[in-house]
Amino acid sequence: MNFRILVAALFLGFATFSVDLKAQDKDSLFVRSNYDKHEYQIPMRDGTKLFTTVYTPRDKSKKYPFLMQRTPYSVAPYGEDNYKKSLGPSPYLMRDKYIFVYQDVRGRWMSEGDYDNMRPFIKGNNPKNKKDIDESSDTFDTIEWLLKNIKNNNGKVGQWGISYPGHYTAAALPEAHPALVASSPQAPIADFFFDDFHHMGAFLQSYLFAYPVFGHQTEPTTESWYMDKWTKLQASGNTADGYDFHMNLGPLKNVKQYYPDDFFWEQTVEHPNYDEFWQKRNILPHLNGIDHAVMTVGGWYDAEDLYGPLNIYKTVEANNPKAKNSIVMGPWSHGDWARERGYQAVNHIYYGDSVSTFYQKNIERPFFNHHLKGEGQLDLPEAYMFDTGLKTWKEFAVWPPKDIPPVKLRFAKNGKLLINEQTDEEATFKYISDPDNPVPYTSETESVTFTPRRFMTDDQRHASRRPDVLTFESDVLSEDLTLAGEIVARLKVALSSTDADFVVKLIDVYPGDAKPSKITPEHVVMSGYQQLVRHEVFRGRFRNSFSEPEPFKPGEVEDVNFPLQDILHTFKKGHKVMIQIHSTWFPYIDRNPQKYVDNIYKADESDFQKAEITVYGSSVVEVGEDQSMNIPVDIYKK
Repeated sequence: MNFRILVAALFLGFATFSVDLKAQDKDSLFVRSNYDKHEYQIPMRDGTKLFTTVYTPRDKSKKYPFLMQRTPYSVAPYGEDNYKKSLGPSPYLMRDKYIFVYQDVRGRWMSEGDYDNMRPFIKGNNPKNKKDIDESSDTFDTIEWLLKNIKNNNGKVGQWGISYPGHYTAAALPEAHPALVASSPQAPIADFFFDDFHHMGAFLQSYLFAYPVFGHQTEPTTESWYMDKWTKLQASGNTADGYDFHMNLGPLKNVKQYYPDDFFWEQTVEHPNYDEFWQKRNILPHLNGIDHAVMTVGGWYDAEDLYGPLNIYKTVEANNPKAKNSIVMGPWSHGDWARERGYQAVNHIYYGDSVSTFYQKNIERPFFNHHLKGEGQLDLPEAYMFDTGLKTWKEFAVWPPKDIPPVKLRFAKNGKLLINEQTDEEATFKYISDPDNPVPYTSETESVTFTPRRFMTDDQRHASRRPDVLTFESDVLSEDLTLAGEIVARLKVALSSTDADFVVKLIDVYPGDAKPSKITPEHVVMSGYQQLVRHEVFRGRFRNSFSEPEPFKPGEVEDVNFPLQDILHTFKKGHKVMIQIHSTWFPYIDRNPQKYVDNIYKADESDFQKAEITVYGSSVVEVGEDQSMNIPVDIYKK
């Protein structure tokens, strides 16, 4: 496997790319013709210097605002004669002219200092305090330096970033510099126990190859430090088949031999629960005192960071009445809004032409131009959301919406899914979950990858045919059914073992006469296609607390409640609604041994066992209801 291609895939969501080479050439020529580039080492309050590149418009007839991105992924190319091929969030903003600022964050690439994943926020931003530093203080100090040292600026600063740079954007919101007037966290990480490396406490084994990027400290460098870290792990199996590769890897305790000096892997292993280590890195509790414009952007099909944008928007909205707060959610995978390939598709599902261009021109561009340049009337709704079933944009004054009726989905005998109907609460549905034969997360063989993305709309027929997957299907819909807002699964379960995971999937079943779109591969049959719409996994041991896990008592009926993240999807007339429930989803999610052990990262092969899982008819999947009731409360703690 070509791991340089793998690295490119990792960073694809973190920068603006275009498959149109002619457009790329035009952008590159525009940058060189219209901007000057300078490099600086900007001192922070503790004396650490952060490497920063600044692109200033050559036209000095007017003053320009700053538009800044802070990143752990390099501000390359280095050298004042080496220019980026494009600048800013889009080619439109690049041509509108800004002072574009890119900065290597502390401890990465050419910046000095120690690197810390999701560096904890320290309340009380006082520039006279030379010791306490965080991402907010580093952003504050950078802005202060820019205002004083870069000529021809208009005194206003905006910031944006996708994924980890999106987190740095969000981390700069509390105790922000007064000149910061517009921020757009895009696919931002909010909390590493619920974004990226974990989902609801379960480990994303599909992230194993990302660890060398985040788990090594470096001196200032322009060279990557992670390429050779993969060599040993790569050689341990057949990377052309990700399922086979990860099964052959065995228990997670075996990863140590491949990553013996990776500090982030060690932190992950030593903190299997939502303890103080992870809680301190949660940015949500600190999103207070925000008084400027914030536009959070995400993709409905972002396999990495869906929790982050939704919860950052909701937290800013709840805690900051002075903030001009808004959210945009489109039919994108991770970062797809930053590039335009002519049409938008996720795996086999087509969503329309020029969807990213619409966002860049009609949403993002006026947001920054209005707040940073004072241009035009900003006529954007608070929530600009894409209905992924009707495949069209919708506008809402508040999110979650209040005018779309809530829906309850219940399970009945013979695989029947009931919509807003009662069922036999004493009914039972059983399956045997075997961690040695886990359910594949995708219908097609996929090679080892950093972060799988295509499966987010994948056909689920491969899963519905398995005996270890409960499948419930509604009658054919006689009219359109829109599901909007928050979703929560409230399961009543009993186990023959002492631990298990729970995967709940919401699926749109296409009618028999469904036709392929212009992007559908020839081998894909759309008749009866079972499109994954929303899913989540939950590690059962955390059903009462993410910080204090508990084993199940075999045979005892217990509640397992967890959110699936928000949705806006219209199931069309003639389609059906499906729910699937199972307990393995590999190798997207690691294997739970199903025998309770204190630390799954240290489990032995002998700990893995089959378990009979019973789901009761009193279970329900609720859409559009308050998701907080009986959900483990320490998600948002501290």
